[in-house]
Amino acid sequence: MRVLLVTDWTAEEGGVEVYLELVAAALRSAGDDVALLTSSAGPADHADYRAFGTENRAAQAFLQIANPLAARDVRRAVADFRPDVVYVSMFEILLSPAIFAALRRVRTVLNIAYYKPVCPTGHKLLPDGSICQVRAGVACLRNRCLTPPRWLREQPRYALIRAAIESVGAIVTCSRFMRTELARAGVEAAWLPWPIEPPGPGFAPAPAATPLFVFTGRLSPEKGVDVLLRAHRLLRDRGTSAQLRVVGDGPERSRLEALAGSLGLGSTVEFVGRVPREEIESELAAAWALVAPSTWAEPLGLTALEAVVRGVPVVASATGGFTETVQPGVSGLLFRNGDAEALAERLAEVASGRIFPGHRASPAAAAAALAEHDLDTHASRLRELMKSPA
Repeated sequence: MRVLLVTDWTAEEGGVEVYLELVAAALRSAGDDVALLTSSAGPADHADYRAFGTENRAAQAFLQIANPLAARDVRRAVADFRPDVVYVSMFEILLSPAIFAALRRVRTVLNIAYYKPVCPTGHKLLPDGSICQVRAGVACLRNRCLTPPRWLREQPRYALIRAAIESVGAIVTCSRFMRTELARAGVEAAWLPWPIEPPGPGFAPAPAATPLFVFTGRLSPEKGVDVLLRAHRLLRDRGTSAQLRVVGDGPERSRLEALAGSLGLGSTVEFVGRVPREEIESELAAAWALVAPSTWAEPLGLTALEAVVRGVPVVASATGGFTETVQPGVSGLLFRNGDAEALAERLAEVASGRIFPGHRASPAAAAAALAEHDLDTHASRLRELMKSPA
């Protein structure tokens, strides 16, 4: 099979990009001829083809509705590579729904792994930080998620996105939770568990001598690191000498560092910055728990999976995809999204050393997660879907 993978591939690489790298390798191992098309805004070293995209906000105001240059470049890539199937993962930010006009004669499978196709803000969070429970539309204006000018601008854009979704041969998503959320928005998708990389051959658990909690991920508002910092302060105030390492970078870093300072956390918190993926294992090896304090409802939560398959307990927010990978008392603990007090209580449970012997979670839970999120199984099921008649 000739498979063309298509994605925005923004400069801020995240879960979708990691996923596509894994999928490309697995499809090639299965004997498929695979090419990757990304926007020109991302790094060039990954792509076989590039379609015009820009991070310029003024240009995006128009190009996110319809990017004719990207459509032209996708059309050229299809003519050159002649794929049997196209697998699209994330197109709304840079490539735009206009690219689907170039894919009409090719079987197209769409992967929806986040909220942007059904929520203009992309996070389904209301201005007060609570999780939105309604479909996008007039409610976005009424709830003040969008200003009137932006709401008007989004109407033609989302009409085109809906048309694009309806034009594809099949839709897949990353979790049972997201399948339900998409169904609530009128989008029927099949659940295809995302693959996870197994522990490397050199991975060896080495928990720190004193409680150490680790966050890994992008420092953006919906990730809830501010909630984690407040919970850490509560934990320290109650006499637990825990340490916190924040691994990652993003637009919130300066604000979060200032918050840590104002809370008087000093040397008990370290902002490590972004590290290469291969170094994440060493961060997890020393952790008593990986903390995933997202305030939004995570579609899946790859950071939690990365920890679970390595036997590292996870303390995560309870609404969203984390509930599918974090079994309370077995592979981790859950707390109410945005509740610093509840998070502090969960951290104290882990720090007590009583709930997870040896500061490690159940080996059976790790094995089960690896089996459900096996790369070869994922690739096999995806190939079956790609070969299905339109």
